[in-house]
Amino acid sequence: MTVVFVHGVPDTQHVWDAVVSRLDRRDVVRVSLPGFGSPAPAGFSATKEAYVDWLIGQLTALPSPIDIVGHDWGALLTVRVMSLRPTLVRSWAAGGAPLDREYVWHQVAQAWQTPGKGEQIMTALTPETMTANLVSAGVPPADAAKTAARVDPTMKRCILALYRSAVHVGVEWEDDLRRVSAAGLVLWGEKDPFAAVGFGRRLAQRTQAGFVSFRDCSHWWQLERPAEVAAELSQHWAGL
Repeated sequence: MTVVFVHGVPDTQHVWDAVVSRLDRRDVVRVSLPGFGSPAPAGFSATKEAYVDWLIGQLTALPSPIDIVGHDWGALLTVRVMSLRPTLVRSWAAGGAPLDREYVWHQVAQAWQTPGKGEQIMTALTPETMTANLVSAGVPPADAAKTAARVDPTMKRCILALYRSAVHVGVEWEDDLRRVSAAGLVLWGEKDPFAAVGFGRRLAQRTQAGFVSFRDCSHWWQLERPAEVAAELSQHWAGL
């Protein structure tokens, strides 16, 4: 049995450290998306489809049964895999990223999606400014500094390619949610500045998943509420 944790943007696998340390499981695999704290293979396009294919490859190489947990882009990739390969895992948990045609990308994402402007932003981005931006979004200061220190030119290029491939991801992927059949759990911060909590409830409804919202919590619930997240995941798995 294996539980796989999938991080988002601009994170690495270390974003899960506080949750994993609180779990009574030793069958944990924390994957690093190509280009995010790990090398990007030669010719890797860093599009949403490329990351989905990569994640499917990672999962098929692991022993079954598999539970998967994703946050932010890791959540979008997780739900997409559940749509394409409904029986690949035993259960899933995800949150912090809506898969909804009514969702409008937040301002930072829209800037990254704009050719030229996105490159200017990434060129000017320093660890100090990234740390400040993350803290303003609810990340604990120590975690924000560690995350910012890991943002390198490869990650910046992959972020731009990923977001530019996903301008219409809601329209392209939402209808396939009806194929999701594995037991699911949606986790959301009530004060998420990038995606309102209502999108989390809608995702749960459309996939017949459980839903948990964390009070006074922003986007990075695994950093802000690690003990609560670990407890919710443990309860989710115990009920399977």
